[in-house]
Amino acid sequence: MSARFVSIWFRHLITDYMTLREPGLHTIPWVVVAMQHGRQVITAANALAELNGIGVGLSLADARAMLPGLVHRDEQAGLAGALLKRMAEWCIRFTPVTAVDEPDGILLNASGCAHLWGGEEEYLNVIAHKFKTRGYDIRLGMAGTIGMAWAVARFGGQSRIVASGHEAQALLSMPPAALRLDMETQAVLVKLGLRQIGQFIQMPRQVLRRRFGEALVLRLEQALGQEEEWMETVMPQEPYSERLPCLEPILTATGIRIALEKLLEQLCARLRAEELGLRVAHFHAYRIDGKKLRISISTLRASNHAQHLFKLFEKDIETLEPDLGIELFVLEAPVVESHKLQQSAFWNEHRVLTDNSLAELMDRLAQRLGVQAIQRYLPAEHHWPERAVQRARRLDEQSELNWPAELRRPAWLQKPEPIEVTAPVPDYPPMNFRYRGVLHTVKKADGPERIEPEWWLQTGEHRDYYIVEDDRAGRYWIFRQGHYEAGRKAQWFLHGFFP
Repeated sequence: MSARFVSIWFRHLITDYMTLREPGLHTIPWVVVAMQHGRQVITAANALAELNGIGVGLSLADARAMLPGLVHRDEQAGLAGALLKRMAEWCIRFTPVTAVDEPDGILLNASGCAHLWGGEEEYLNVIAHKFKTRGYDIRLGMAGTIGMAWAVARFGGQSRIVASGHEAQALLSMPPAALRLDMETQAVLVKLGLRQIGQFIQMPRQVLRRRFGEALVLRLEQALGQEEEWMETVMPQEPYSERLPCLEPILTATGIRIALEKLLEQLCARLRAEELGLRVAHFHAYRIDGKKLRISISTLRASNHAQHLFKLFEKDIETLEPDLGIELFVLEAPVVESHKLQQSAFWNEHRVLTDNSLAELMDRLAQRLGVQAIQRYLPAEHHWPERAVQRARRLDEQSELNWPAELRRPAWLQKPEPIEVTAPVPDYPPMNFRYRGVLHTVKKADGPERIEPEWWLQTGEHRDYYIVEDDRAGRYWIFRQGHYEAGRKAQWFLHGFFP
């Protein structure tokens, strides 16, 4: 598939934008000015002003001598760049690869895209119509190189499309300015009588380089496709993404579901072929009014099961409001991991964490309850019990450590909470304790188990832990902070609950 590029030239970018916000400017000549070396200089002019011979670079005083009463507006710093970036992001509906082409253009990498609109001519017609209805005066050019597309948009006349391989023929009658040369180089060429590219395109490159500099040769070779040229895209494309343009705007939740199912099937087919699965996915919907909607999912382990992933998205589909219609859907997977098929023996009963059914159930619960509602923990090398665990990043993640089987730990560990205790001294278990206003009489107790703080993390007192059972058969994990000292009230805490 040969590369195809589209150049969009905004002939009156700033004045079109301001006219949309001040409709009264539409019927009068007017200009945008900025202070340069102590005088007001025109930096943009609308079409009516240009018809009166007023253009960029002219001082406002001279322009008013030509057209008394000429209306002007002050230039807004950075406006052109911000507009072009916003336009380039909006053009994602036509291709995933768009770039700003300052000072007044946008570039699209349309390779493999035009057939979705019925061909290159219809593709350009749709783009032109979209911008015209938004109030912008544009010209388009399409070719096999960025430089050629740029030249056609500005100097191609009625011709908008140059077939790949025909760049040299198309350049012959164009002026040197079509090569994106600086004004000084253009002036030198014109002074020598070289007013068309065809007059010097066949000259030896060494002669052109020696006489006019490296820039002319580079631009000429870029336009001809002999030197590669790169685009700095405004939205980096995810390596695992799928797009679905819509010939007619989608207005219903059913249409959105169908689009999502199709994109998931395409993406999951790619992932399966590469033995990968996604961990995070974003589903984007681009509306006709320019607004972008998004819903996202995450999984506890890598998955390429389209039906399962659709169920995770399903509950949020209703939040996508089509309004006047959605014209493009994009599914992206920014986080993918290895996902090799595993053959399970039916007699193996120890495969809980690698069971896809369990992982998919956890994903559905997490999507409804929130990712933080479901966690799995692994052991960590710390003395304090609340530090001795760490959250697993994946459902099937394994640790190099083992849970200490010889130590009895509660099933429910909470943040240590102060309690009131009546206990003999010095190291006897408590006789009763009051927790949240309720008195618990201790019937059985075991301990103490002393746990020292880690000197390299903090200093402080040790803890003496007891497992106690009250008269209601409740079992608790409580501890006293530090040694018992006469005249000092001991500090006791409840740290966990046993089943």
